[in-house]
Amino acid sequence: MPHMPLASFRSPLWGLRPSQVFPRSYPLSTQSKPHGSSLSRRNHEAKKKRQREKQAALEAGVARKSKSLAESSKSWTPKEVVVYEIPTERGEKKDVSRVLPPAYSPRYVEAAWYSWWVREGFFKPEYQTRLPQATGETFSMCIPPPNVTGSLHIGHALTVAIQDALVRWHRMCGDEVLWVPGSDHAGIATQAVVEKQLWKEQGVRRHELSREDFLREVWKWKEEKGGEICEQLQALGASLDWDRECFTMDAGSSVAVTEAFVRLYEAGLLYRNQQLVNWSCALRSAISDIEVESRPLPGRTELRLPGCPIPVSFGLLVSVAFPVDGEPDTEIVVGTTRPETLPGDVAVAVHPDDSRYTHLHGRQLRHPLTGQLLPLVTDSAVQPHMGTGAVKVTPAHSLADAELGARHGLSPLSVIAEDGTMTSLCGDWLQGLHRFVAREKIMSALRERGLFRGLQNHPMVLPICSRSGDVVEYLLKSQWFVRCREMGDRAAQAVESGALELSPSFHQKNWQHWFSHIGDWCISRQLWWGHQIPAYLVVEEQTKGDREDCWVVGRTEAEARKIASELTGRPAAELILQRDPDVLDTWFSSALFPFAALGWPQEVLQEKLRDGNLDSTELAIAAAAQRKDFPHGIPECGTDALRFTLCSHGALGGDLHLSVSEVLSSRHFCNKIWNALRFILNALGEKFVPQPAEELSPSSPMDAWILSRLAHTARECGRGFLAQELSLVTHALHHFWLHNLCDVYLEAVKPVLLHSPRPQGPPQVLFSCADIGLRLLAPLMPFLAEELWQRLPPRPGGSSAPSISVAPYPTACSLEHWHQPELEQRFSRVQEAVQALRALRATYQLTKARPRVLLQSSEPEEQGLFEAFLEPLGTLGHCGAVGFLPPGVLAPSGWAHAPLNDTIQVYMELQGLVDPQTHLSLLAARRHKLQKQLDGLMAWTPSDGETETKRQQRLSSLELELSKLDKAASHLRQLMDACPSPREL
Repeated sequence: MPHMPLASFRSPLWGLRPSQVFPRSYPLSTQSKPHGSSLSRRNHEAKKKRQREKQAALEAGVARKSKSLAESSKSWTPKEVVVYEIPTERGEKKDVSRVLPPAYSPRYVEAAWYSWWVREGFFKPEYQTRLPQATGETFSMCIPPPNVTGSLHIGHALTVAIQDALVRWHRMCGDEVLWVPGSDHAGIATQAVVEKQLWKEQGVRRHELSREDFLREVWKWKEEKGGEICEQLQALGASLDWDRECFTMDAGSSVAVTEAFVRLYEAGLLYRNQQLVNWSCALRSAISDIEVESRPLPGRTELRLPGCPIPVSFGLLVSVAFPVDGEPDTEIVVGTTRPETLPGDVAVAVHPDDSRYTHLHGRQLRHPLTGQLLPLVTDSAVQPHMGTGAVKVTPAHSLADAELGARHGLSPLSVIAEDGTMTSLCGDWLQGLHRFVAREKIMSALRERGLFRGLQNHPMVLPICSRSGDVVEYLLKSQWFVRCREMGDRAAQAVESGALELSPSFHQKNWQHWFSHIGDWCISRQLWWGHQIPAYLVVEEQTKGDREDCWVVGRTEAEARKIASELTGRPAAELILQRDPDVLDTWFSSALFPFAALGWPQEVLQEKLRDGNLDSTELAIAAAAQRKDFPHGIPECGTDALRFTLCSHGALGGDLHLSVSEVLSSRHFCNKIWNALRFILNALGEKFVPQPAEELSPSSPMDAWILSRLAHTARECGRGFLAQELSLVTHALHHFWLHNLCDVYLEAVKPVLLHSPRPQGPPQVLFSCADIGLRLLAPLMPFLAEELWQRLPPRPGGSSAPSISVAPYPTACSLEHWHQPELEQRFSRVQEAVQALRALRATYQLTKARPRVLLQSSEPEEQGLFEAFLEPLGTLGHCGAVGFLPPGVLAPSGWAHAPLNDTIQVYMELQGLVDPQTHLSLLAARRHKLQKQLDGLMAWTPSDGETETKRQQRLSSLELELSKLDKAASHLRQLMDACPSPREL
């Protein structure tokens, strides 16, 4: 699960709960009351302030060519929530005949579309084969089945956002796409939930019911509560084929699980044996390695554990004396953090080269509790420099001791039972006691016998069951195991040979390391909810010299009985078979989900087939941070904004750090797109007839530039999807919509649309930008894209797709005729001039005035470059008429100057537009403020290199700004001398 500061989110927010779950309240938003006129004025003033700040940044030359998606102001105030209120039956198409609301509202946009998509069958491969752009290629995928017990958390949202973007892209490209939904039965988690519910509602424990009655209760719970995840997936816009929904306890899954178990057994890859397993006493079941959390303790730490009546101290090392038999004054002291396992000790071990104990080799020791004789064994695995260099050997309760005991032929003694109490092997004085209660009793007995040698703080790592919070024990149990070494070697070899490709490739190192350290997998779980193991004990029959139980495996009991008959030589009807009551580890069935979901082993594709995880301290910290950043509460951001943000991170490995501000920034981006489409639809009018894209030829350099940028964006999106690097796609789309279309082209085309007669080219260009831009966006923002695309004027002949989700995805090849990289390069020079003009306006604080501009170039071809863009240059620079000053001619008096490069100079008219006296005082105040910042930075010495680099960058920026202010002040003094009484504008 990626780490992110989303812990304190209140419900509802995009359907997210504290760092883990989505609520069932939909739409996914936080509604606020409509504001009155006072708040509206404040919002208007705040918007104007942000606009001024943005303009100042541009004019100061610090506006980046592409904003980071993570950039976002936190100055969010509650907005009025617009709700879609037109009566629409579930599955009916949304009414798009009304005028778009004045602002983007996720609740309005996300209403009604999903049920229509599903009813029309857009997500089914059968539908996609009929698409005009059908390629004949297939793309199939299964959703990683989330646990049926819970709600989706932000990690699920990340997975869904990435998978659905890829699925929607393949579908729009014409591939036959199948994305199978499903959920995992989550054996331990589900059983625990139902057990708690039974106790709460009926006061009944599981073992008071029969297995059949309990399973009936679980299925009842599943039918009542298990649909929440489906609702959440739909709220996220996941384009799954719901007719093929699967559950890991379905009949088809059961067949696959049984078949896999039998085949693995027959191949010798699955066996039953008595081995040490991770055991949860609270659950009374074996658990997997990934369900064991390693909790580091710095020293003495007191914990309260489930089922234990007293607090228990860990992180302590107890020193115990083992007297040497026959030598009353000689002893060997061992240290242990688990004195409760002392009754299970069968030896003491030292390193063979440890000189402190060489004279005792071969001697026997007295057990400090029972007085029984134990051997002193030598083993090179003992670390002589750790503690006393002597260790107690408890093979039944330690993985390392089990290996050591096996080397020396020591028989293990199991002294802790499945429920965490002491066994009869401990004697009457301990039998039945909780193991940690017995610990204290053992410590007291050691003191009474004079064999206690001390207690000290000891940093350690404590294994904790992630499911129950109990301390994990290692118990000897007869279980079923999968041999993983051979399969692991084959998996590693597949990557080394290139037969299996990992993307991104840096995961290969982890892959190889994991498989080189893999051990056998215990798949037995002592539960009732799950796939019962298809293995049978032949009662009163033993094998291998009457020392081991006789087990047989079969797809059915009849098959198992036949095998047992052949094995024992007895008639099948006379045999008594008892099925293993255990179930399989959930991941045994989950690993088969991609196969079972597509019909394996039948091998045919059928036609149809505040609950967070933070502790109180973390929750308080997160809540405080949320109140500081968002005093008005968490903003309504919507599914599209969340998906876009998650995909923008390029989460190919490692942690993903996500903040609300990032999602809020994407919500602002949605609003930008919304406003752009409102402008475009208004510009097109009611009688507009779209021209086919392949026939559209730009009539002006600005039209040609935006179409070239559109073609470039399509190329970048295709490249990102092919490489499965969605951050490339989000960056390309963000840059096109925000910086190319909204900030440049729409602003430049506004005065052009006012020309009379109105030119025909710009409206066609606007339509193509909207149509193609929305289709490029659709895999990432499906709701917003559909809402806006459906409102575009229809193409002649009704050839458009019924939904943007099945419309053709724009390709670089189809738009290549628009691509003009040389033109884009030339226009970048024009944009540099715009930046220079805005910087001059900011320096001289020209707000309403539209000064004239002169360009002077020593290179004739450069003048020709600018001649094609004079009108947009003036528009984007917020200036008046733009002309040329011949080379070598002096600029008019009273004009500000800024060099673009060695060959181009920009001049802006100031005479009569500014009051030098007033502006000089303003410049002086700004200079004083910046000088104080500069002096402070000069006097500060950072402690690390990274901070020093940032300091130097800031110093350079301040010095440049001061230089500009000094130059402007000098120019204003010249203006005062030339014209002491300028006119006011």
